[in-house]
Amino acid sequence: MPADPREELNATVTARTEVAPGLVIFRVEPDGELFPFEAGQYCVLGLPSDAPRVVGSGPEETGGGPPRKRVKMVRRAYSIASSSRPGRYLEFYVTLVRSGELTPRLFALARGDRIWPGPKATGLFTLREVPPDQDLHLLCTGTGLAPYMSMLRSDLLEEGETRRVVVAHGARYSWDLGCRSELESLAARHPRFTYIPSLTRRTEDPDWRGETGYLQEQLADGRLARISGVPFDPAACHVFLCGNPSMIVACVELLGERGFTERSPKNPEGRIHLEGYW
Repeated sequence: MPADPREELNATVTARTEVAPGLVIFRVEPDGELFPFEAGQYCVLGLPSDAPRVVGSGPEETGGGPPRKRVKMVRRAYSIASSSRPGRYLEFYVTLVRSGELTPRLFALARGDRIWPGPKATGLFTLREVPPDQDLHLLCTGTGLAPYMSMLRSDLLEEGETRRVVVAHGARYSWDLGCRSELESLAARHPRFTYIPSLTRRTEDPDWRGETGYLQEQLADGRLARISGVPFDPAACHVFLCGNPSMIVACVELLGERGFTERSPKNPEGRIHLEGYW
């Protein structure tokens, strides 16, 4: 391994799209061949600890330890949002954590800057173990949308698929709804696909005419099933939860009351799949 982490940088930022303040979509192209991955997986990104931080970022969390004396690679895992079909780039949907180690450095990147992606993707938050005849409820908050975008951009809505797919995306404001235009276009073209965006701060976004409230509230009062026409039936669907841990905990409890259980190595028959973002 190189002594200087700057010598490890092995990819280039080829696109940077600001969705809203503090929300950016990065496209990263490796120098060599892109590793294979499954939709829903994640990989590790890294930048040297002496890389610049974006203007306006807060004091860096150091854990109370002494100041760093040497340059190291700061690494964090991010879900891949791009298609899993063979290609040349990876896409990531990232929210700024102003006191964090890596995201303030990521947000300082511009097109053409260098970055380090790890050599492989990993993770079990995929459709591998979901039978093709089972409907899907994909619930998420914020950048928890990323793995679902990879699924949708891969083969989830391909001709020949019969299951119904619902994406329910919760955000604070309408401008925080990343990929909204793409998802609305997919819903218009695919009758099996339903997109349900919703806001938690409706009073601060007066032009919004869509759903409001937390996802767990929409699950509890039946709105998600009513709008999509896809019931939460543990015999007929799987539920994926990605994002705010409080949303995940509340939804797991509500789904448990309906007969759902969490999927795990000890419970491979479970119909709830979890990926916490925070």
